[in-house]
Amino acid sequence: MYLWPEIARGSIRLDYVQAGPIRTRYVEAGDATAREAVVFIPGTGGHLEAFTRNLLPHAEQYRTIALDMVGHGYSDKPDHDYEIRHYVAHLKDFCDAMGLDRIHVHGESLGGWIAAQFAIDHPERTASLTLNTAGGLNTDPKVMERVYNVTMKAVAEASLETVRARLEWLMNDPSLVTNDLIELRYAIYTQPGFLKAMEHILCLQNMDIRMRNVLTDESLSAIKAPTLVIWTDHDPTAPVATGERFVAAIPNAEPLVIMDDCAHWPQWEKADEFNSLHLAFLARQTAAAGAALVE
Repeated sequence: MYLWPEIARGSIRLDYVQAGPIRTRYVEAGDATAREAVVFIPGTGGHLEAFTRNLLPHAEQYRTIALDMVGHGYSDKPDHDYEIRHYVAHLKDFCDAMGLDRIHVHGESLGGWIAAQFAIDHPERTASLTLNTAGGLNTDPKVMERVYNVTMKAVAEASLETVRARLEWLMNDPSLVTNDLIELRYAIYTQPGFLKAMEHILCLQNMDIRMRNVLTDESLSAIKAPTLVIWTDHDPTAPVATGERFVAAIPNAEPLVIMDDCAHWPQWEKADEFNSLHLAFLARQTAAAGAALVE
């Protein structure tokens, strides 16, 4: 499950696009002319390589894209705190730049928070929504402190060991953290100016800032898109009950899916199972859309 072998057998495009003011790194596979795509959004401090195990299986049927959000990975890092509205604006600008009318948006952790708010703000652009151990609904101070501390340590005291600790926090089985994943994230975290960017990323771990960005049962009730919520039995950020709350609040949510023996990266930890269940969800939306056209 090393990074390159997962994508080496297929045709991919790794490139940059100007998304509004943000030069944005992305990876893409599948039909580049399609006006609808599956878009994967990573979590706090993450980058598009979180989805290398999912890209090609999805691209067999869909235009499929993963990107570095503003402040993250190798995308631009403007000097201001990144609140949810900034991420949503960046995602919309990215869709415009890529010629996407609608997206099947999948967000993991912070990415799920972004994806949910995008679905609320831009229902006409959201074909479906998948929330993977999503943030934004849970406000546990202990978890917030843990996220802040382990992430800042990996940047402020960057070494292969501190980066490994940050990545192992994501996994139920630490052996799934490979050396190439560590080295890649170390390279990202040691970019000039990245410490300041990480401070801007982690603003959402400040309770005052977080509370003006949180998702609520009321805001989630405005989501019109068919929704899949994926949780795990060992998620370090929130209990299964949080996933159940997402499902209860979103009108068109399917029953909660719980992936066993996973922590915060089920799309990586059990990629085959994840790909199968996510593609089945997308197929149901495709079939429903086709039936609606016939009617």
